[in-house]
Amino acid sequence: MTPRSRLRSARVLVAVITVSLVAAACGSDSEEDSGSGGTSEAKLTATLNGSGATFPQPFYESVIGEFKKKQAGVTVNYGGGGSGKGRQELQDQVVDYAGSDGTVKPEDVPKYKGGEFLYVPTVAAPITVSYNLAGVQGLKLEAPVIAKIFQREIKQWDAPEIKALNPEAKLPSTPITVAHRSDGSGTTENFTKYLTAAAPGVWKLGSGSTVPWPADTQAGNGNSGVGQIVKNTAGAIGYVDLSDAKASQLQVAMIKNKGGQFVEPTPEGASAALEGAELKPDLTYNPLNAAGAQAYPITAPTWILVYKNQKDKAKGEALKAFLRFLLTDGQKQAKAIDYAELPPAIKDKAMAQLDNIVLPA
Repeated sequence: MTPRSRLRSARVLVAVITVSLVAAACGSDSEEDSGSGGTSEAKLTATLNGSGATFPQPFYESVIGEFKKKQAGVTVNYGGGGSGKGRQELQDQVVDYAGSDGTVKPEDVPKYKGGEFLYVPTVAAPITVSYNLAGVQGLKLEAPVIAKIFQREIKQWDAPEIKALNPEAKLPSTPITVAHRSDGSGTTENFTKYLTAAAPGVWKLGSGSTVPWPADTQAGNGNSGVGQIVKNTAGAIGYVDLSDAKASQLQVAMIKNKGGQFVEPTPEGASAALEGAELKPDLTYNPLNAAGAQAYPITAPTWILVYKNQKDKAKGEALKAFLRFLLTDGQKQAKAIDYAELPPAIKDKAMAQLDNIVLPA
């Protein structure tokens, strides 16, 4: 097990222990709540396989561990691999559910072999701008400068644009190494959507799960892969979800938000960004570059995608039970592993979305 894996496992274990203690303190009342996956829910038997976004993977792994205690007969697997992989595998009916930080392109919707699919919001979290620069703490950055760094227009740490934001920092002349995702990634999609919105006219690479990064950049697989490049390379910078950034013990920058405030990437900052998010009828929403003095501007949403019409009754029942647990008891684990719970306005509609999953007779 790598040091990063041990750190992540320890953090997930702490979250699981915390939730278990809270559940024990609540007594039998919580156990009787069928809406949270308690003992009054029928005992199920099934194996569910999922893949997709690495951004929410620590949260899903923690929730899966707790759900197993409620439904011992249900095995839930989540393989990660990136949002693009998850969407493709759900499209091809290789998996029972997919994790995605991005939405499906309209032209791809008819390609889904299982027919209509549903978005179920789960949590949100900051995408950090992580960096490796000895002696420089509390780095401040804003969207136009981030855009110029990642498209290789700013190539040294003591560039005037970075100095202007950090007048008291002793910035070295170290060359900047840019790290980005190698796989089709919802984290990339949200990061580039943020730059498109917050640095119009400056950001030129577009947005999507992949973009045409300059040739002199480095690519890593998954959030953890980008994190490892940053950790192992002096002068490196990359975009990494908060959970992986903490697991790799990376320095993270404060980002100037739409209200002109420099905000650290925290679950609280992500929650502030969610407050003003407008939920579309299909339950997609966009908290990037949100207004509000406390809002962290690179806050990314994430969803689990499932087919509306389930083919296997046992799997369908288990899937609904797992998603119901994730949206209730599971939400209590979010903050401990650096995710933001869904606000009531989004969570209530996500719960209602589960009623749209149709099981065979």
